Amino acid sequence: MRIVAGRFSSRRLDTLSGDATRPTLDKVREAVFSSLGGFFQGGAILDLYAGSGAIGLEALSRGMEQAVFVDKSKAACAVIRKNIETLQVQQETLVLPVSDMKALPILAERGMKFDLVYLDPPYRKERNAEIIAALRENDLLAHGARIVIESLKEDQYDEIICGMRKYREAVYGITKISYYREEDNESMLSGNV
Repeated sequence: MRIVAGRFSSRRLDTLSGDATRPTLDKVREAVFSSLGGFFQGGAILDLYAGSGAIGLEALSRGMEQAVFVDKSKAACAVIRKNIETLQVQQETLVLPVSDMKALPILAERGMKFDLVYLDPPYRKERNAEIIAALRENDLLAHGARIVIESLKEDQYDEIICGMRKYREAVYGITKISYYREEDNESMLSGNV
C-alpha cells in the first residue's frame, strides 16, 4: 500500500498481516479523495477504525493539518505509529487505541473539531447512525464537515442521518462509498471544488 498523492506521494505504508483489517485499496482511496476535491487547505480528519492509518495519512499528504486515528486493536495502532514515524508526522497526529464510542468523549474533552470523518467499520458490524449521532452530540464536527462511510456495496443507508444528508454515493467492486454533509450546508471545505 502507498500514499497516492501529495507531499508523501508514492511513499509505502505498512499494513497488518492477515485479515484482521481490510485496507482501503489505493484506487478507492484515490477516488474518494478526488470526490472530496483532491487536496485540502488545512483542517482535521478523524480516521475512525483506522487500520493502517492510510486514510488519515493520505489526508495529511493532501494538505490537512491534523489527523486523529482511532482503532481498538493495539496491533493496528502499532502499525499506524510506525507509518507516522516513517512519514515523520508525529506533531500532526494523535493515535487512540480505544473503541469508537470511548474515543469520541476523549476528543470532545480536548475541544477537537473535524472537517472530515472517515468511517470504515468492520463489514457487518457498522453502527454508523449511532456514531454520527455521537459525533454531533459531542460537538466534534466543524462547520461544513463531511462524513465518508465505506461499506459493502449491498449496504443501504438513509438519505439523512442525524442532520447529515447523503450527497453522493459510488461503488468500486465490492465497496460502496457514501458521502454526507450537513443537510442545509451546500458549501465545501476551503480549497475544494
